[in-house]
Amino acid sequence: MPASPSTARAINDRLALRLMQQEGPLTAGRLKQLTGLSRPTVADLVERLTAAGLVAVVGESGEQRRGPNARLYGIVADRAHLAALDVRTRGVSVLVSDLLGGVLAEASVPIGAGTGTASAVERAVALVEHAVKAAGARALHTVGIGAPGLIDPATGELRDSTGLPEWHRRLAAALQERLPARVIVENETNLAARAEQREGVARDRDTFVLLWLGHGTGAAVVLDGALRRGASGGTGEIGFLPVPGTAALPSATDCEGGFHSLAGAAAIAELARQQGVFARTRGGEPQAAALVRTAVAAEARPEAAGRFLDALADRLAIGAASVAAILDPGCVVLGGEVGQAGGEPLAARVQERLARMSPLATEVRASCLGGGAVLRGALLTARDGAQDELFGAQGR
Repeated sequence: MPASPSTARAINDRLALRLMQQEGPLTAGRLKQLTGLSRPTVADLVERLTAAGLVAVVGESGEQRRGPNARLYGIVADRAHLAALDVRTRGVSVLVSDLLGGVLAEASVPIGAGTGTASAVERAVALVEHAVKAAGARALHTVGIGAPGLIDPATGELRDSTGLPEWHRRLAAALQERLPARVIVENETNLAARAEQREGVARDRDTFVLLWLGHGTGAAVVLDGALRRGASGGTGEIGFLPVPGTAALPSATDCEGGFHSLAGAAAIAELARQQGVFARTRGGEPQAAALVRTAVAAEARPEAAGRFLDALADRLAIGAASVAAILDPGCVVLGGEVGQAGGEPLAARVQERLARMSPLATEVRASCLGGGAVLRGALLTARDGAQDELFGAQGR
């Protein structure tokens, strides 16, 4: 059954907008070449998109640089503004961008463990409001939030998790009420994987696992290009994985005794102390990342640094081998601040051990985005959501 005229227009409009998003500003002639549409059809869709405020003339192209055929049409970046949040146990970071992802403002605020729930929520919301003002935006269209913990697949809300502050769960509703804007919440590790796939070291992979190495541990699973969440949203809760080398077994409410006890930030710091590796942090760098960075740079005693990295690689390989045995992803990305700090030296060590432990060929790569992958993933999620709504609304 052929598409109706309105459906065909909607498809053509979305195609043109996606091409402008990917390629940048285009002339009508170039749109005709890329879409295969007729000249009158391209002229009609450009007129519709311009009238809707989604597209505008942003310059001219060609040797003559004048006349209708030379006009460059581009997406109106300030048609909508977006915000991305990285919510951690000790603070919040935010960035505000335009519809194309151009960053207009960034800010962060610490939130201490003793801060009350209401005060913490107010501090985080105020941070977003100040960032919006600094960006010169009148309002936000969509907000993407990355937070630790499980996301309920039925409601899209952050589930109550033992050990996480209550203000994490209340922040999304508070932002929805105060801004107002569409608010999307996603697990931080899942967002990091999305960023690595779109902008990082996994751009050539449609199947991989991201092993998050930060304050805690986690994993994100991408199979055939799709992020997998599981029946309860718990895919990748690798911190609870029972592993050898710990003093006890994890429980349903506490991951101590699981992989977290080998690869979490506190465990890495203790391992470094045992091996005689010490480091000073730079800026807001986490201590575990500083220790790994220092060892890689051999700023500590070379013998101690080597022992520390070898011992850490032994631990990480246990988690990576467990993932590989079940999923056979072909690629494991060491993410988070620790994965980025370890770089190729740590990744190579883990890969070498993994090759001895598993018959499944698995490449190990170091993140190029580190902890910043959460904010990038949150921004990509907000941008995709806003563009889907705005571009789709044009055809309805």
